[in-house]
Amino acid sequence: MRNHKLIFSFVFVCIISVSHSIAQKQGVFLEEFVFEKAPFKECHASTIAKTPEGLVVSWFGGTKEKNKDVEIWLSRKVDEVWTSPESVANGIQNATLRYPCWNPVLYQIPGGPLQLYYKVGPSPSEWWGMLIESTDHGKTWNDPVKLPEGILGPIKNKPVLLSNGTLISPTSTENNGWKIHFEYTTDFGKTWTKSDPINNGVTYNAIQPSVLTYPNGKLQILARSKENAILTSWSSDFGKTWTNLEPSGLPNPNSGTDAVTLADGRQLLVYNHVGKNPNKWGGKRSPLNVAISQDGHKWEAALVLENEEGEYSYPSVIQTKDGMVHIVYTWKRERVKHIVIDLENLSLKPIVNGVWPE
Repeated sequence: MRNHKLIFSFVFVCIISVSHSIAQKQGVFLEEFVFEKAPFKECHASTIAKTPEGLVVSWFGGTKEKNKDVEIWLSRKVDEVWTSPESVANGIQNATLRYPCWNPVLYQIPGGPLQLYYKVGPSPSEWWGMLIESTDHGKTWNDPVKLPEGILGPIKNKPVLLSNGTLISPTSTENNGWKIHFEYTTDFGKTWTKSDPINNGVTYNAIQPSVLTYPNGKLQILARSKENAILTSWSSDFGKTWTNLEPSGLPNPNSGTDAVTLADGRQLLVYNHVGKNPNKWGGKRSPLNVAISQDGHKWEAALVLENEEGEYSYPSVIQTKDGMVHIVYTWKRERVKHIVIDLENLSLKPIVNGVWPE
């Protein structure tokens, strides 16, 4: 009898464990690596776009972040298979001078070329913005063009085309405090204007915002910060003026996030639902979570993408015309992982007081 009880207990525990695992992955349609092997040791900061011919993913890779050999790499999904990683940009200035590359951002111009913004420079406080374009969906690229002086381009997360025809580029600087500002173009990067910073880099240190849209020119940003929280700000005039940054109610370990406005008007956020370690620069970059909101204020837990030890960070998210949500992110600095979510199969639970529900 005792053995039967032990067997029953073991089976019960296994069932509960499997059920919990399935619940965490509920809604995941596809889970895969963009590559298994690569000619670089580390990778980070991936970005994804959908062209008329299919998905394209880019990231930076090299020996280690900040090393001079770090380049911008890219893969395309062709016939359901990712092409081998290909270097499409580097920081070579001349025969004796080379800088690392940083934070690529893909953007598909509607009816036009595919853009790839990225940064070059010795550090985030000294880098500058670059742009390359492809007219054949990422197969080949034109020569790199340096953005105008003072224009950095989207710093981590995708630009957003507003209903008034302006492409708003969410960007930030990391010198003299972390500050958020915006850059605007009405001709997809030929000419630019920019805003002043919306924060002073003292009360809140914030970078790498994502732009979310609402009716009638109302916008929201969600941003990484040093202050233990994802910060938010609102605009009611297509991003010309912004409210003061304030905590969103969601934690942040000083790590990148990304968000997207869904076709049904809801907002979807991908982030590490964990705070900073006390008195340290940041915190763990696991778990990696997905949350959804109707109004940008109250959030519901949708999915845990990763919850093991290791780094799962710097997500990039888009929704394609078929309604599927595509997310790419850093997997232990070794690979780029691609997740496809079917929104209809998600089960949502309210996040109360910043606590992720069981």
